[in-house]
Amino acid sequence: MQRYKIELSYDGTEYAGWQVQPNGITVQEKLEWALREITGERPRVHGSGRTDQGVHARRQVAHFDLKPAKRPEALCTGLNAVLPSDIRVLTVKPADAGFHARKSAVSKEYRYFIWNGDVVPPFLVRYRTQVRKPLDAAAMARAAGFLEGKHDFAAFTANPNREVESTVRRLSELRVGAKGPEIVIKARADGFLYKMVRSLAGFLMRVGEGAVEPGRVKTVIASRRRTARVPTAPPQGLFLWNVKY
Repeated sequence: MQRYKIELSYDGTEYAGWQVQPNGITVQEKLEWALREITGERPRVHGSGRTDQGVHARRQVAHFDLKPAKRPEALCTGLNAVLPSDIRVLTVKPADAGFHARKSAVSKEYRYFIWNGDVVPPFLVRYRTQVRKPLDAAAMARAAGFLEGKHDFAAFTANPNREVESTVRRLSELRVGAKGPEIVIKARADGFLYKMVRSLAGFLMRVGEGAVEPGRVKTVIASRRRTARVPTAPPQGLFLWNVKY
C-alpha cells in the first residue's frame, strides 16, 4: 500500500463538519466517496483535525492508503473532477508509511473573522461573523496576550462527549488585528480542544463589547469552569488556516 498526503480547502457551509457521522453529509464522507469513484478502492481518509459544522478550511491536511502505482497528479485531477465545487484538493503527494495527518502535526493555526458593522458584503456573508455593536479591538488584543502560553483551557472548551486525556494546551500565538470593519483573531497552538477556538473568539468578543475586563482572563482560566463569560462564537467566521509538520 502507498500512503498519500493531500492538502485541501473547503467551504464548510453545507457540511455537518469534517468527520463522517450518521446525521448529515461531511467533508470526509465526500472525499472517501470520490476516492471510490476514481480508484474503485475504499480507503479511510484521516484528517489533521475535526472541523465543526459550518467551519471552513483554507488548508486542511489528510492522508489515506491506496494500492501503489497511482500518479499523484492524476489523483488530484480525478478528485477535483468528481468532488463538489466547494471542496478542492490542492495537492496530492506520496508520504512515508509513518506519516499521520493528525499525529505528525506539530502545530495548527486557525483564524476567526469578524465583521464589525451594520452591513456585511454579500460575498462575505458565509465567511464572517457579524457583530453590530462596536468592538474595542485593542482591549481584545490585551486579553489575547494574557491567554498566550501553556494553560489549562478547561473553561474554553465544550463537552466533546468523549474522554479527553488533558485540557492543558500551549497557545503559542493569539493575536487580534483590525482593519476597517474587519477584525481577525489568529490562534496557533500545538493542539486545540473541542470548540476551543470558537470559545476563545466568543470570550474576546465579550471583552470587545466591554462586558468583561481584559484582566479577567486569569480568573476565568483558574476557574476551570465554563460560564456565560465564554460563549461559543458562530461557526461561519472560523477557518482552519494552516497545519505544520
